[in-house]
Amino acid sequence: MGEWIYGPHPVMEALRAGRRHFRRLFVQQGPRTAARLQAERLAKARRIPVKEVPKDTLRVLTHTSHHQGIALEVGGYPYSSLGAILRRLSESRAAPLVLLLDQIQDPRNFGALLRTADAVGVHGVIIPKRGRVGVTPTVVHTSAGASEHLLIAPENLAQAIEALKERRVWVYGLEAHPDAQPIYQVDLHGPLAWVVGSEGKGLRRLVREKCDRLVFLPMRGRVPSLNASVAGAVALYFTWQARGWDAETSPLGEV
Repeated sequence: MGEWIYGPHPVMEALRAGRRHFRRLFVQQGPRTAARLQAERLAKARRIPVKEVPKDTLRVLTHTSHHQGIALEVGGYPYSSLGAILRRLSESRAAPLVLLLDQIQDPRNFGALLRTADAVGVHGVIIPKRGRVGVTPTVVHTSAGASEHLLIAPENLAQAIEALKERRVWVYGLEAHPDAQPIYQVDLHGPLAWVVGSEGKGLRRLVREKCDRLVFLPMRGRVPSLNASVAGAVALYFTWQARGWDAETSPLGEV
């Protein structure tokens, strides 16, 4: 059964990545924005049927009013594997950088983390096989299509951590724990994997114990914690900064 990716940027990134099975593109009747026209051109270049439909049709198909006049019917998300991520680490000239997400439940947090992961050049994202949100159309939309370019592997996190350690990748758990160190005191230059916990419970005990080190973000305000996607983004950008904004992981554009 297909699903609908919606919004000009998610649709364009899905088409550019070319990893999905594409079925048809629906565009809203009436004037086109430049982004929608570009998405149409990409679809036609891939010989994907393009059809004009009423606005209400897009709302019904995508279950949202945020479709921005365009929706692409696609096959399921092509998840990757731990092996593929490890191969990418060995092929990359940059120091390994991996993101592990421990049972993230909120699709918007997940999508925001994927967008940041793509921005800083993360080599792969590892998620649990169970008890987490998958790559849904909401996740694709929130990530602005970044999900379509990333290697995302559902794996046993404890086993994945062990596999990364065997390749001399340091694994840091991001958590405000009594044993945690502030991020400015830890070395972020070498091979590194960040583990970000769920919104409410943080890291599970076994996952926490597998980490080489626990790290927290210093805070001076009255609210004691950050949103999972914000905390993960801060840690990833700290890491990229520590590595001197290395060229291989440089974003293609600027905000």
